[in-house]
Amino acid sequence: MDRPENTKVKGVMEKIRLTMAQALLRFLDQQFIELDGTEHKFVHGVMGIFGHGNVTGLGEALEYGGTGLRYIQGNNEQGLVHAATAFAKQKNRLGIYACTSSIGPGATNMITGAAAATLNRIPVLLLPGDIFASRQPDPVLQQIETPWDYGVNANHAFKPVSRYWDCLERPEQLMTAGLNAMRVLTDPADTGAVTLCLPQDTQAEAYDYPTSFFEKRIWHLDRRPLHLRPLRNTVDLFRNAQRPLIIAGGGVHYSLATETLRKFANNFRIPVCETQAGKSAMSWNDEMSVGGVGVTGTSAANLLAKDADLILVVGSRLQDFTTSSKHGFAVNAKILHLNVRPFDGNKMDGIALQADAKSGLEALSSGLKKIGYKTSDAYANKISQLKSEWNTEVDRLYALKNDSGNVQTQILGTLNEFVAPEDVILCAAGSLPGDLHRLWRCELPKTYHLEYGYSCMGYEVAGALGAKLAWNEGEVYAIVGDGSYLMLHSEILTSLKEHIKINIVLLDNSGFQCIKNLQMAHGSVGFGNEFRFRETESGRLTGDITPVDFKKYAEALGVKAFYAENVYEFREALHAAKQEKISTLIEIKVLPGTMSDGYNSWWRVGIPEVSNCDATVASHSEMEAEIRKAKAF
Repeated sequence: MDRPENTKVKGVMEKIRLTMAQALLRFLDQQFIELDGTEHKFVHGVMGIFGHGNVTGLGEALEYGGTGLRYIQGNNEQGLVHAATAFAKQKNRLGIYACTSSIGPGATNMITGAAAATLNRIPVLLLPGDIFASRQPDPVLQQIETPWDYGVNANHAFKPVSRYWDCLERPEQLMTAGLNAMRVLTDPADTGAVTLCLPQDTQAEAYDYPTSFFEKRIWHLDRRPLHLRPLRNTVDLFRNAQRPLIIAGGGVHYSLATETLRKFANNFRIPVCETQAGKSAMSWNDEMSVGGVGVTGTSAANLLAKDADLILVVGSRLQDFTTSSKHGFAVNAKILHLNVRPFDGNKMDGIALQADAKSGLEALSSGLKKIGYKTSDAYANKISQLKSEWNTEVDRLYALKNDSGNVQTQILGTLNEFVAPEDVILCAAGSLPGDLHRLWRCELPKTYHLEYGYSCMGYEVAGALGAKLAWNEGEVYAIVGDGSYLMLHSEILTSLKEHIKINIVLLDNSGFQCIKNLQMAHGSVGFGNEFRFRETESGRLTGDITPVDFKKYAEALGVKAFYAENVYEFREALHAAKQEKISTLIEIKVLPGTMSDGYNSWWRVGIPEVSNCDATVASHSEMEAEIRKAKAF
């Protein structure tokens, strides 16, 4: 193809002839986002795996298009979406990677990652290849045909997990779709996965695009102020509040409001608890910081939540783990939602304060200062006492030992003691998020990275890759169980290819022990959750544990791997891993059931009303009793 040239005719719009794929990349390379006067390049590159459907279209554009976009070759499409999501999360949604795939399984592999991004409200751009718009070669390899609607194919499965979806069947449609995609990606109230399906013939088709479409474009994040009426009403509610509590969600980070929150809490002596997404908004040793709240929360936070008369929720969607299945707050507590998204404002019969977290807290701070608000000495003393008791409990769990093997909480305590304040720990699923939310002691913002909205097993290794791509301040440690690791760890190889060092701490407890604990707590003796051989005689999965040498497994990929027999060898391995220049993995076995348990919380799950197991029926009755105690919303 001839090199594209600008068309310049006097009195006529200047144009350039490009394929749709070339134009897409050129457009993405010129997108910027501005917050508080600082510009950030928004699209940093493209992660992908080539196949028919994108290699001769978008692949050609990446190879010869001359943009500044970095291309990262991955090993699993789902993993790449997790990596891109983690990158954007660590960047506070001020930068993204796009992800491209072939048609068919390459595309549908990305759907789980899309769901995780959308649920967590993290921007990620997905560019799956699609079938021919012309329909002339079809059915092509990997094409799903829908007899009752020929316009529907596998890529339509992205619709329910995307905040914006489009299929570009003509090259000129890019000019509308591109702007709509950026509109959603940069909107803090509406962001998530954006899917632009790219038919493989349309990708390669040329069009005379106006050059203005490729000029630098800045998307402005103007902070939404808290309007006078809700501000006045909120101040009135605080005027009579004796036991207020703040729940800090992920919006505190994305609004860059961590320091604003800290000052607000200390000025008015209001305790702050955190969701999984909000954790590290406060330092663990700040006098108003009481740690995680809800099912995976601390005793201090949960006791304060049960007694609070006013709860200010900042940037959280209040999922059931945060509210203890709507059971964790006092029935008569007033709930205020400070959130840019109005959808969240009415949850649990709450009062909506639609505003940016930082500007909203600043406005509320001014209002409370005018009335001289501050909680009582008695309340401050209660906060201090509960916090001290919880710190003692964390110390106990971090020092816990067992002659039969390694205790999970002690291993995490050893790691917590070792890492530098600027190091990031990352996790997603199993029992580890509960231990980390309760016990982990963060000192600096953005050093706690949990995907616990979708709690997607397999996020950890890929997420560590994306987080480290965005984080230069310190090391990144993915803390992962053997079950989650076995599901998806292929981006280890990507980290080696890209010279991006990540550290994987693999806690092997031989199964899905978190779910086994949940199972046993409701009547079961344990079924189908440990990694065991099937017994020949009984036909059940009750044989010996299936052994896996994770150290050798990682070494085969080129990772520097270590095996730690005990906590002393674990410390040595951590020191050795830190000296390495390439990705590392430390394998250590932990005893099943040695995670921390719930503290003054409850989680509702469906328990059978009828069962052959008496313990299950009894557990159902207990569940019904708990439901009757809670306020219905």
